[in-house]
Amino acid sequence: MFTGIIENMSEVVEVKQNKNNLDVIFKSDLISELKIDQSISHNGVCLTIADIYDNTYLVNIIKETLDKSNLGLLKKGDQVNIERSMILNARIDGHIVQGHVDQTAVCSNIIEKGGSYEMTFEYEDSENVTVEKGSICINGISLTVFNSKENNFSVAIIPYTWDNTNLKNVKIGDTVNLEFDILGKYIAKILSKS
Repeated sequence: MFTGIIENMSEVVEVKQNKNNLDVIFKSDLISELKIDQSISHNGVCLTIADIYDNTYLVNIIKETLDKSNLGLLKKGDQVNIERSMILNARIDGHIVQGHVDQTAVCSNIIEKGGSYEMTFEYEDSENVTVEKGSICINGISLTVFNSKENNFSVAIIPYTWDNTNLKNVKIGDTVNLEFDILGKYIAKILSKS
């Protein structure tokens, strides 16, 4: 479980095809605090550290994850948002995030608002929904939805989040990962059975 509050960014050092999967090597300022078999959110996707060597660590990304996320688009030099799993005796500053990406979305608009930013995203028709002032996880970042519409929504990005995550690198037309609010998914599932 995660909170959607980004701790740091990792940089892609190497991407290697491994049959239908990818092996990705990252470098991170947190390397001294990481360990093999640890789960870390990468752009909102929960991945397990498979190996650590020198100043880098390796994760394996399987086809199922590649099909549902933007991680298959990674290339050397890209930065991803990372968060280690939550500690249960600490505050949850974001919202409950599982690290299980539901689908991707495409950035359709970015407006600079005098230091903050408004970003709009469109996603393919699905059973996933957003609600006004509800939570959404974009590339692992816990954000609040506004202008919630069918298959699109907007979020406001404060300067701190802009400066300390990879959202500043997202351009119109780029693909991001979405994890919809788990409580909303349960409610939608229950209502669909009524």
